[in-house]
Amino acid sequence: MIKLVIQIPCYNEEKTLPLTVEEIPRQIPGVDCVEILVVDDGSTDNTVKAAEKAGVDHIVKHVHRKGLAHAFMTGLDASLRSGAHIIVNTDGDNQYRGEDIPKLIAPILDGKAEIVIGDRRTDGIEHFRASKKKLQKLGSMVVRLLSGTRVPDAVSGFRAYNRDAAMQVNILSSFSHTIETILQAGGKHLAVVSVPVGTNPKTRESRLFKHPIQFLEQSVATMLRTYTMYYPLRVFSLIGGLLILGGLVPSIRFLVFFLMGEGSGHVQSLILAAVLLVIGFQILVIGLLADMTSLNRKLIEEILLRIKKIELDTRNSDNRK
Repeated sequence: MIKLVIQIPCYNEEKTLPLTVEEIPRQIPGVDCVEILVVDDGSTDNTVKAAEKAGVDHIVKHVHRKGLAHAFMTGLDASLRSGAHIIVNTDGDNQYRGEDIPKLIAPILDGKAEIVIGDRRTDGIEHFRASKKKLQKLGSMVVRLLSGTRVPDAVSGFRAYNRDAAMQVNILSSFSHTIETILQAGGKHLAVVSVPVGTNPKTRESRLFKHPIQFLEQSVATMLRTYTMYYPLRVFSLIGGLLILGGLVPSIRFLVFFLMGEGSGHVQSLILAAVLLVIGFQILVIGLLADMTSLNRKLIEEILLRIKKIELDTRNSDNRK
């Protein structure tokens, strides 16, 4: 029996949550059971009551607001514990169309993908500012290059995960899960595809960030941190190599003047070269150590994945009894 759980992270969504739940189809071809899970991220309004009235199957609460990334991870964990084979994440502001969920999970049901991301085709969304569209295009292009995937809308929160992919997601950022998930998927060689999806009219302003600059800063920090975590040797080798290359330039300059008999007047070039070369080689050594640490992290993640599988298999076995 294939069980689909649609998780909805919420913060003060009492007005829009009923619309979101109402649009979610309860019967989908290829799926035997559809359940809805709401993660209340410390809401101060009547989000929980609205969820209960809307007839959702599960409600998980945070006592205090922890942010979208934490709410997303709480939803994944609760969905897996409930026996989900496929998990769909959508927003509580009714941005995404529930009618697109069958389209979203189709590649997983067909065995062609482990993660599916909805492509909103932002060029056609009227209420998106031109600056926002440009930033999202640029950001998605960088994420594609770093992750080795072909995701055209990297910050789309409308996405589906199969059971194995959901168990491998470990979000470290407190800002958002969207970019980090794709970079992790690329690092773990998970099959990621995109499908075109529609959007509903805007219901409220974004609560994730107040200004595009803030979004840009947080996104860049997430990209750098996640990419360095998975490919430390590449990052530190690039930095160290550039410094060593920078040290070779004044070294050659000093050597030229030295051969011309004018070396005594250009000692500063030799000092600069020595500093750059020493720092460059030190960074290369740090890269080697970071790469060894990264290998240990992968082993720990593999152990954690196996523990999760054993735990969930045991739980599901007990539920059948």
